[in-house]
Amino acid sequence: MINTRNIVIRECHDPLVFDMCADLMATTDPWITLGMDKARCRLGFEGLGKEVHVAWNDEMIAGFTILQTAGSFRGYIQTLCAAPRFRGSGVGTQLLQYCEERVSAYSPNLFICVSEFNRGALKLYLNFGFKQVGSIPDFVKEGYTELLLRKTRGPLVRS
Repeated sequence: MINTRNIVIRECHDPLVFDMCADLMATTDPWITLGMDKARCRLGFEGLGKEVHVAWNDEMIAGFTILQTAGSFRGYIQTLCAAPRFRGSGVGTQLLQYCEERVSAYSPNLFICVSEFNRGALKLYLNFGFKQVGSIPDFVKEGYTELLLRKTRGPLVRS
């Protein structure tokens, strides 16, 4: 069993770390099934309103997340990835808790999409309190459906 008590999650701006994270994505599912090579995965780290947060176990990347912090869906977890050797060890839950805490500073809503075929991730998200609010067929790749999930403390605008 892997010791995840030493996990430290922190924001990252290092393009070399982004490259390592893109490698991780491109060599694991669901990105393999969706045909996302390293170059496509790497593009996901760029753009306005994005934050990358990396979970470190000593000097090893245990996982990471990319958050969208602006726009109507601010608080959208664009990517959540646990390294294969850390899957099932609680790293995914730690990243979700981190995202929820981070996003709660500016939005009552936390969103994530999950590929319908990615049953392990779907179970993790539902157990964390997300509810399915929609489905998006052929969003990433023809023939595959993404499920839109939301965890909320209330609407954006309160009376």
